[in-house]
Amino acid sequence: MHHLLTGTHPLLRTTRLLVGLAGYGIAIALFVRADLGLSPWDVLSQGFSVRTGIEFGLSVLILSFLIMLLWIPLRQKPGIGTLVNALTVGPVAGFTLTLLPPIESFPVRIALFIAAMVLLALSSALYIGAGLGPGPRDGLMTGVTARTGWKIWKVRGSIEVIVALGGWALGGGLGVGTVIFALGIGPMIQYSLRLLRVRLAGTESNAPERAGRPAGSETAAEPGVHRNPGTEPIVLPEPVA
Repeated sequence: MHHLLTGTHPLLRTTRLLVGLAGYGIAIALFVRADLGLSPWDVLSQGFSVRTGIEFGLSVLILSFLIMLLWIPLRQKPGIGTLVNALTVGPVAGFTLTLLPPIESFPVRIALFIAAMVLLALSSALYIGAGLGPGPRDGLMTGVTARTGWKIWKVRGSIEVIVALGGWALGGGLGVGTVIFALGIGPMIQYSLRLLRVRLAGTESNAPERAGRPAGSETAAEPGVHRNPGTEPIVLPEPVA
């Protein structure tokens, strides 16, 4: 299992990418069937659609490209995984929705929502850990983390809250699930990255001297923790004392 999560062979990395993206698409479908509120990014897409009159699906695509413009000052680079993300997550979510009918039971919808949160966090860590390029939204998270050295849960949580409020201001609808997602997905992704031994860039390079080593100097990866081949190294924040 350790080798499957940290191995650098192209086949292993590609497998992690595809499994992660498939899980991500399934998680989105579970959120839809839970029907407890849109995710923050979908609230923004809905609000953008309301303001511009553009169809919702097209607004999602346009916002994805606009988000990637923010990658430029963050020096975040796309990869093949970024393209595969755009081509697979939507179809997987759509196919899953055809298999999973609408749910009437409220307890079951709550269970679906919890499962979706867990699956999305683990899937995000898995495909980011492949080192083949993040999706537009996760790339914004990794880029801000790399440039600031802030803890992942703070970066992701702040982005989700800002996006949700922005979408609501544009006319998107908020639900209880939106609030839970915005506040909870950051810590869950941070834990998932640590669990799957993925390290995000930025903490070491942007922090003051640590253990006598000047900021910006290279450090060896800890045993059992891989730095993503083909991308900037990933370094998780230190655990909270």
